[in-house]
Amino acid sequence: MSSDTLIAILSFSGTLLGTLGGIVASNKLTVYRISQLEKKVEKHNNLVERMIKVEDSTKSAHHRIDDIRRLFDE
Repeated sequence: MSSDTLIAILSFSGTLLGTLGGIVASNKLTVYRISQLEKKVEKHNNLVERMIKVEDSTKSAHHRIDDIRRLFDE
């Protein structure tokens, strides 16, 4: 085997290993960022659910206040 062929094979091997290493590192970072985004979305969803309960409670309180006002206006 000539030295040119050996150099080409070694260069190809280095390029292949470097590329695969970059893909693995990029994939790990992407998975980490997605998991962080999922945590933020979960927090947001919990806030939305709590706000719906607060709005319902507020609406109920306003109805009770209106009923009390009607009693005193009569």
